[in-house]
Amino acid sequence: MSRRYQEPSHAPTISRDDPRAGATTRGHERKRVTQAHLGMLLWALFVGLSFPAVGLLSDGLPPLLLTAMRFGIAALVLAPLAWRQSDGRPGWRTLLLYAAMGLCLAGFFGTMFWAAHRVSALSMATLFVSVPLLAYCLGRGLGVEQRAGRLLAILALGASGALGLAWAENGGDFSGMQLGFGELGFFFGCVASALYPVLSKWGLANGSLPTQAGLRTFWSLVAGAVLIGLMGAIWERPAALLHMNLLDLLLVTYLGVFSSAMTFFLQQRATSALTPGAVTAYSYLVPFVSMLLLFFDQPARMGWHWLPGSLLVILAIGLLLRRDGQPSR
Repeated sequence: MSRRYQEPSHAPTISRDDPRAGATTRGHERKRVTQAHLGMLLWALFVGLSFPAVGLLSDGLPPLLLTAMRFGIAALVLAPLAWRQSDGRPGWRTLLLYAAMGLCLAGFFGTMFWAAHRVSALSMATLFVSVPLLAYCLGRGLGVEQRAGRLLAILALGASGALGLAWAENGGDFSGMQLGFGELGFFFGCVASALYPVLSKWGLANGSLPTQAGLRTFWSLVAGAVLIGLMGAIWERPAALLHMNLLDLLLVTYLGVFSSAMTFFLQQRATSALTPGAVTAYSYLVPFVSMLLLFFDQPARMGWHWLPGSLLVILAIGLLLRRDGQPSR
């Protein structure tokens, strides 16, 4: 019986006890963290660019049903990726967790649209600043965040900057800020928004969710689309969707692809490498992107009062990048 000749390999083998193996692992982990941060920078850009598109939609369209359509389009876009990554039907624990994540999305968008007619824009912007801090606290409760005073300080700095941008947007006046029933309802929506990445991280940690970001994004969007669609069918008039024109359809498709599919995918990919507090900290960049768009459209509104908030937000994101970019001890 003849043997096939194999040329001896001269490539060095690295055992697990070799220090080079640890260096390789640390280098791979730093690369994943860097990619996650770059992805979240792109996330902030996509979210910031979505607001002008929303403003172009026709008046009188049902917002919850439009959101369900966006999520449905986003799920369709991600369906081929989810099909390739899928190993079969999710188990019942995984389906329950997807349902909880979809409930978080429905809770946030539902309370946001409900509060839009009861709460001032300044109050909503101010309350939304709490989402990263809420994500950190909820993550600590579920054991997916470590005690990190430095991260808390960075989140507080970013929150101060976002509040400064909200103050500048309101013409340097906080007198429109109120605390009432509507504000309380929107705050619970902010809690739901903060809980979404926490549940994703918790599901990854205990093995309930798959490691593939596309698969997690697809199923959470499907659950969110179904729940938000049910809310819209109950509270809104589905017949109002018949008033959509071609521009509305194109805008909803654009929002579904970029503002939903891409942003949730980038967030899910970052969740596997970053903590919920770090992921949600990039929401502080969204008003900064909106400010740049405002200056491009209305340069006359530029003024010094935008500077403090902008500098604080940029400083907070820079410190976050520097913190996670340092090699672990």
